[in-house]
Amino acid sequence: MKAGLLSVARIIRPTATLTQSWRASSGSRLGAKRYSTVLESNARGLVLRSAEAGQQISTLLSKFWLRDNCRCQSCVNQDTMQRNYDTFQIPANIDAAEISAKNEGVEITWNDSHKSYYPWTWFYDTLTASTNSHPLAQNEKKLWGAEIAQNPPEVPFESVVEAKDAKGLADLTDKIRTYGLCFVTNTPATPEASEKLLETIGPIRNTHYGGFYDFIPDLALADTAYTNLALAAHTDTTYFTEPAGLQAFHLLSHTPPPNQRPEDALGGQSLLVDGFHAASLLKQESPEDYEMLRSVNVPWHASGNQGVAIAPDRAYPVIEGDSALHRIRWNNDDRGVIPLDVDVNGWYKAARKWNEILTRKETEYWFQLTPGRMLIFDNWRVLHGRSAFEGLRRICGGYINRDDFISRWKTSNFERDEVISHNMQLR
Repeated sequence: MKAGLLSVARIIRPTATLTQSWRASSGSRLGAKRYSTVLESNARGLVLRSAEAGQQISTLLSKFWLRDNCRCQSCVNQDTMQRNYDTFQIPANIDAAEISAKNEGVEITWNDSHKSYYPWTWFYDTLTASTNSHPLAQNEKKLWGAEIAQNPPEVPFESVVEAKDAKGLADLTDKIRTYGLCFVTNTPATPEASEKLLETIGPIRNTHYGGFYDFIPDLALADTAYTNLALAAHTDTTYFTEPAGLQAFHLLSHTPPPNQRPEDALGGQSLLVDGFHAASLLKQESPEDYEMLRSVNVPWHASGNQGVAIAPDRAYPVIEGDSALHRIRWNNDDRGVIPLDVDVNGWYKAARKWNEILTRKETEYWFQLTPGRMLIFDNWRVLHGRSAFEGLRRICGGYINRDDFISRWKTSNFERDEVISHNMQLR
């Protein structure tokens, strides 16, 4: 094996250093990036080192692991990005016979005669996979309360649907990712246009209510959403193991009752509450109540329709996650029985405090849905509700799975190769 440090373009001496500058392509958020990446062969094996902004990262690479992750065209199907070989046909004592650097990566010839190639960017992603420095690993949320009414996030319909590029879609998904909601203005007030918009983000999820919904308050399905009653702030589908990721509402029409003038107030204001903001307030104001709602697993159920008795694979807490909040699961109407083997009175005390925060004036964002202004929000974070209303409202919308949404956010905001590399090394 050729000993020494390897970096871009050539084999260099052990005492040498070489810094590579590169700029990610236009679709990536990385922008200009400057770092040095070095592969060192010594008695311990292969050591990968990288330096960026004065920070040093190094790791000892298993030779078998490196051979198993060969990125060459014969090992990886370039259409599907799946492995093309049997990992366990690789000799357990695989070793590098020769290492040489190329302009954009490293070539290794193994003692089984296979020749592997690894881009420098892939090495960099490998080193940073366990850190939060990569933009794809960032999970910055902008928390909000009633003040979001002054400038709610929005994008125009025409920038997303049938647009010439993905900038509008990237903007839409990123705003949902950051704020938990986004309005899509200029949306044609038809179910067809609304469905097409949702399918631009991802497949519409089917449930026992169907797929894309288009309904009036006629109790066609046994759920209070299909009435004209007020609804407290809640998240949907708490009773699924994986609740719906995104939810959408588009008011197509709202006609008054007979003998009532159209200009009269009909009610039906919509309500949104940032559950992550509410959880952060709960943690600040009453840490013991926060911990109670985070630690006690609660049963949830859907039992209103004949032939339907849905519950998740296990009980789940109201608040999931801690330092990084993961999900809010809250619908008091769909809550089951708090188990007796926990501090029941303590749980009710915590839930009362949670409800008090959710219903504060400064926490609630009230607004009126209107035709042409479709709302899409993160059901894992944002609770929704409404005031009672008169007349006949026609609303359409649907659910999208969380994984499909995150996939679209990634692929519209980052380069595909970068996304795939990051996905393959998730922690």
